[in-house]
Amino acid sequence: MRARVLSILHYENYDSMPVVHFGFWDELYDKWEAEGRIPCDAERKELGRGSGERMVAEKLGFDIGWGEAVGVSVGLRPEFQRQILQTFPDGSRHVRQSDGVTVFDHPGVLSIPSEVSHLLTDRASWEEHYLPKLQWSPERLNGAWVSTTSGTVRFDGSGRDYLRRDDRAELQALRAGSLIGWVRNWVGVENLAYMMSDDPGLVQEIIDTVGGLILRGTGEFFEQGGKADYLHFWEDICFNKGPLVNPAFFREVCAPWYAKITDVARRHGTEFASVDCDGCIDSLVPAWLESGVNVMFPIEVGTWSASIRPWREKFGRAIRGVGGMDKRVFALDRPAIDAEIERLKPLIDLGGYIPCPDHRIPLEAEWDLVRYYCDRMRTAFGR
Repeated sequence: MRARVLSILHYENYDSMPVVHFGFWDELYDKWEAEGRIPCDAERKELGRGSGERMVAEKLGFDIGWGEAVGVSVGLRPEFQRQILQTFPDGSRHVRQSDGVTVFDHPGVLSIPSEVSHLLTDRASWEEHYLPKLQWSPERLNGAWVSTTSGTVRFDGSGRDYLRRDDRAELQALRAGSLIGWVRNWVGVENLAYMMSDDPGLVQEIIDTVGGLILRGTGEFFEQGGKADYLHFWEDICFNKGPLVNPAFFREVCAPWYAKITDVARRHGTEFASVDCDGCIDSLVPAWLESGVNVMFPIEVGTWSASIRPWREKFGRAIRGVGGMDKRVFALDRPAIDAEIERLKPLIDLGGYIPCPDHRIPLEAEWDLVRYYCDRMRTAFGR
């Protein structure tokens, strides 16, 4: 499967299209467990989150999950301790999360919880609470896991020679962190907008600190013998009308770090870099491409009908894509799935594109329809 994916991204011939997913809502696991489709929660947890997800995906007929990344810890270390700060009569709570953000948590509500307050508000809180958690240490590297033909092994001194082997059968993504998406989480969308205007130097210092840590971690991973087929960044800095950050600021402050990180990867044989960013990303795509990020994901169909076609017409073969499959059809019927696959065919013909449900498969999805999709993709595009 690894060879097929790389052939597609290189615009080479391939024998069949991989059937790709990006995971499932937690509530969907509960639904399918109640229906008797999958093992109980305890059995899945015993396998581990990644292995449990792979087990469910394989039962459905998927080949691989996009963005199943391993690698170096480049985020907050240690994370903040999760705390319930206040509980209300209806069971809702104010909860401080592991990133220091306090949210309004309401049992049974499936949407993203609303933010109540942020620990990071100014330079003093940055230097006291966040900066110490974003320093390099060797433990960040030793916590990494790397896939090989013989399984997944911990990246430490005893395994480095083993990890240099090039005969890996599984597609390997290296987690490459986030240049501004994490910052947006820590500060909040509205607060970040003000901060970029009122104290751009502080925002740049935060991004430079995060970027330097990612660059160090990526370099150490490769220098110590790690192998990766692609880097995988996370941002989520757009909504249905465009970016949540100033594109000029993004190009000036974030893009140079992308360029440094992807350059290190290319010098070690990793040609592809993927970015996971929801929303309408069109105004940020040029900066990503110029700085070495050449695979866009998840290409959300959403209400704005995102597609790789206009990007291919504008940027040519410099751009690749994974995603763009309208997951809403999993709640409809077989004719809707057939129609969606027909819609995808001319996009696949462009090359350099792999369909994938445009983000995690939601609660409304029906097991038999997802199975049908996987079977039909094989019939339409390969085996």
